[in-house]
Amino acid sequence: MKSAICTLFEGDYHFGLGALCNSLYQRGYRGVVYAGYRGPMPPWATGAAQHNGYSEFTVAPGFLVRFLPVTTDIHLTHYKSDFMLSVWRDHCTYADNLFYFDPDITVICQWSFFDEWVEGGVAVCADINADMPPSHPLRRAWLRYFGQYGFECTREQSMYFNAGFIGVASRNAGFLNTWQRLQELMKPAVGELRDVGLLDRTFLFHVPDQDALNVATMTCAEAVSSVGREGMDFQWGGGGYIMSHAAGVPKPWRKKMLWRTLTKATQPSRADKAFLRHADSPIKLYIPFHLGLKKLDLLAGSAIGRYIR
Repeated sequence: MKSAICTLFEGDYHFGLGALCNSLYQRGYRGVVYAGYRGPMPPWATGAAQHNGYSEFTVAPGFLVRFLPVTTDIHLTHYKSDFMLSVWRDHCTYADNLFYFDPDITVICQWSFFDEWVEGGVAVCADINADMPPSHPLRRAWLRYFGQYGFECTREQSMYFNAGFIGVASRNAGFLNTWQRLQELMKPAVGELRDVGLLDRTFLFHVPDQDALNVATMTCAEAVSSVGREGMDFQWGGGGYIMSHAAGVPKPWRKKMLWRTLTKATQPSRADKAFLRHADSPIKLYIPFHLGLKKLDLLAGSAIGRYIR
């Protein structure tokens, strides 16, 4: 079984990309990560080999990052389905499975779990605000909107899923076409998808790419395999065991941990800690002195945070 991974990033999200790659390598993934990007290449990828239309950086034996320039004007979070389809079509036709990870995620379980997961259907994870029963007014609004285009509910869902991760086996690749089509049909209501967080959550497409993903799980013909908040380390009190997702802002590489603890009474998160655990090998995101300061900042913020709590 051959799997491929893809992600999208720009700007300083290269820090998150590096930590994601480190976590994948340390958890046993071997293969290619297809990284779509806008703007400059990561500073840690200096020396990447130049090819026709892409650059390739060898992270470690058997592990490569292939950088693919992206020219779309839309917000990258809305480009996931298009990117996955183009990667599968143009770059990894060999892949039995394709996985997308946001570049603020680290993997905390063995890679073999993911390959087993997609055997049961399209792999998705619950969002932080996961509870959304089948009778929820937003679900009814989605079905009314897309019903005019011929979409019907094929299964009821009780969880709202996060679009930061999705895994698809080749036999279920049609799901990506459904997700892409739903986003296209949203445009009369949301415009050209250059923003995220439209209006408030009572708007039926408040988070367009994520709302479209959730509608796809309700209307697709393919099987869906879902996990709860523990999938992205979102549940209160710990216990996450698949991924750790640094959702929200600021991102771990931007945080001043101790300062936030003192001024916001918010101690470093599990995702913050997972990021720094994966900041040094095999990709070195910081020089040793800088990494040491980041770790001290994390330790101090965690210690003061426990005292305040």
